[in-house]
Amino acid sequence: MILVSFNMNSINAYLKKNLLPQLLKYNPDILSIQELKMTETEHKDFPLILSDHQPFWTVSKIKKGYAGTACLTNRKPISVHYGLSDGEYDDEGRAITLEFDNFYLITLYVPNSGDELKRLDYRMIFEKKLREYVTALQKKKPIILTGDLNVAHQEIDLKNPSSNHHSAGFTDEERNAFSQLLSTGLIDTFRHLHPDEVKYSYWSYFFRARERNAGWRIDYYLVSQSLINKVKRAEILNDVYGSDHCPVLLEIDI
Repeated sequence: MILVSFNMNSINAYLKKNLLPQLLKYNPDILSIQELKMTETEHKDFPLILSDHQPFWTVSKIKKGYAGTACLTNRKPISVHYGLSDGEYDDEGRAITLEFDNFYLITLYVPNSGDELKRLDYRMIFEKKLREYVTALQKKKPIILTGDLNVAHQEIDLKNPSSNHHSAGFTDEERNAFSQLLSTGLIDTFRHLHPDEVKYSYWSYFFRARERNAGWRIDYYLVSQSLINKVKRAEILNDVYGSDHCPVLLEIDI
């Protein structure tokens, strides 16, 4: 099974660029999308139609054109859950969980700590509740967690670690929270398979960052430890354009 996850930074803007074939050549069985920035409500049609795939999506209810996540799957889920425990954080469209026979798939758009770290406290509360949610699910069956997690875990995961030590996405608090998330029993699949590879999934639109490859690796596939031996590939798809992110891919025998 092939899974692809992509922060499109506005799905409607992305689709207008006619770059979809770059993405679809990977033939994902499940496509996860973050930062939809949709203003449509849930009862309207989803703008991206894939043959044999059913879409599930959630948008921000408190700010139009903000955040939002989606999953398009050619496997019918047993259940679909929006938000974390008790639906929390669905007001910003932050999370979708699809339950399948032998695993859960969680698609996340983790809150950014923002300019001057104004949302860092909010982010840390989210991280704590995410760990609790993941821990509870893993007692039932293994999980695959994907999305824009808005953190570069190690110095190898961004171009300029020293100058970004106190920047959103590379603070000690955020990096420690990611380590704690892994301690719930999750493995970073890309770093597991590529321990020394320098590759990024996000570049600022400013200062020709992508052209200079001055990037960050903040998009992930994490899997429960019981699934790691089933992972065949974990890749960052730098050849796909249309956003300030590029997609990440997981191939897993499940």
